[in-house]
Amino acid sequence: MSDSDSILLVDDEDFFRERLVKAFTKRGFTVCQASNYDEALEMIEKYLPSMAVVDLKMPGKSGLEVVRDGLKIHGKMKIVVLTGYGSIATATDAIRLGAYSYLPKPVDVGGILKAFSREPDLDIQIEVEDITPPSLARTEWEHINRVLSDCNGNISETAKRLGIHRRTLQRKLYKFPPQN
Repeated sequence: MSDSDSILLVDDEDFFRERLVKAFTKRGFTVCQASNYDEALEMIEKYLPSMAVVDLKMPGKSGLEVVRDGLKIHGKMKIVVLTGYGSIATATDAIRLGAYSYLPKPVDVGGILKAFSREPDLDIQIEVEDITPPSLARTEWEHINRVLSDCNGNISETAKRLGIHRRTLQRKLYKFPPQN
């Protein structure tokens, strides 16, 4: 799988990762995926993908550690780091560790391909995006769950950070996630 059309997708959010898998596969890429640091390094060792899209914030070791250790295994891999929590410091760290680019979430496949297309060694064709973005309800639900995860499941702290009443947050959490 070490051809120029192979890509590793690393993200702990299953829904987002699966959307990217479908979109990249539809564009002719060979895709492997991982949901955490350990799975990511295993995929890099096994498949030597030419590109990787890595989420910055995951349970356990972060995406920055995937960048650092993944490039030790396969130094020619081009990596784009994605994050819902962008900051100058983490962007600088990602680039310093060898990431090719750093993009804020939400991002679509077209945005990711544009980041990779600046690399002359990668022959990437950019098409008009045909994937519908997630609904506002889905984006809200994902954001609430990221903040809840950051607060280690503490409802009161999560509600405080989101600026909403604790009972409102609990009602939102009891609902099933929107499908799209």
